[in-house]
Amino acid sequence: MDFTFNEEQSLIQDQVDQFVQKEYDWETRQALSNSDLGFGIDNWKKFAELGWLGISVSEDNGGYGGTAIESMLIMEAFGKGLVVEPFLETVIMSASLIDDHGSDQQKSSVLEPAIAGEMQLALAYAEPQSRFNLSDLVTEAKLDGDNYILNGYKSVVMNGPSANKFIISARTSGTQLDESGISLFLVDSDSTGLDKTDYKTVDGRRASDLSIENVSVPKDNLIGQQDKGFEILDSAIDKAILAISAEAVGAMEVLYKTTVEYTKTREQFGTAIGKFQVLQHRMVDMFMEYEQCKSLLYMATMKHEEGSPDAKKAISGLKYQVGKAGKFIGQQAVQLHGGMGVTDELNVGHYFKRLTTVGTIFGNTDYHLKKYTSL
Repeated sequence: MDFTFNEEQSLIQDQVDQFVQKEYDWETRQALSNSDLGFGIDNWKKFAELGWLGISVSEDNGGYGGTAIESMLIMEAFGKGLVVEPFLETVIMSASLIDDHGSDQQKSSVLEPAIAGEMQLALAYAEPQSRFNLSDLVTEAKLDGDNYILNGYKSVVMNGPSANKFIISARTSGTQLDESGISLFLVDSDSTGLDKTDYKTVDGRRASDLSIENVSVPKDNLIGQQDKGFEILDSAIDKAILAISAEAVGAMEVLYKTTVEYTKTREQFGTAIGKFQVLQHRMVDMFMEYEQCKSLLYMATMKHEEGSPDAKKAISGLKYQVGKAGKFIGQQAVQLHGGMGVTDELNVGHYFKRLTTVGTIFGNTDYHLKKYTSL
């Protein structure tokens, strides 16, 4: 398995790294996170100009035609700066899904403005009772003439406040836990009967809960085939796990390096605490956890890209390790920084919050360990 990046991939990596280092300092990030919108619209336009918003969309549909590797490189760099722009939600989770499974009309109406930075998207799949089970759905869609009528509730829809369109999963047949009978619909955010409750999440992002009451959706807004949406949704979540794991790896790198530098300057008993052997051992453990995650990330991404039969197992193994390592590295970073490690003024606590959130999104360590052993 070759982990060497080609010239184009290296250029993308350098380009995103430079953006984060030069234009996304900590004060800028905090100002964007605390703004009404929750991210920078100028940054979003710049992402469009640089072609990043089309990275996972095929060339036939106006995108870059990139693979999961290019998305991984972008997300890893974003993790280093805790970038709050909704790249994961719009590009990885939604635009890629439309590109793979949408109709020609859906592709033309959604992908072009999304790639141009003129449309925000969000995938509404989770429900209060579903936990991490994608097939646990009570939201229903019933065909009525030329329209589907949707009723139900969606929770923690990432990027919900800014989304112009939602991809909503709903049950068109079967019982609550059946994998068959799930369909996906493209729904305008201003549809009659669709009410949003917006809020800020613990990691500084934005999300919404959706109340769906007799929302009428044209038949043409069905994505893929009726009752066949589970496979599409499952594939989209796999891509999202790879992307968010890459973001976590970037965040882990910053945390362990920041901690090492701090221990070189903080003194106790007249000497830098970084010279204490027990603390050196802790930081080595942090480094090893980070390196294990990075190796698993590369392996899982390559297996997914190659269509390997054990790709799903590799993805669950990665998500388990990311959850475990993120918790360990975050806790050690906070401990070694002392009380200021959890203050809003220092970035350490914010990286810890994001890693904690990443550990839960799309399945926590217990869920993916169980899934890994069953595959």
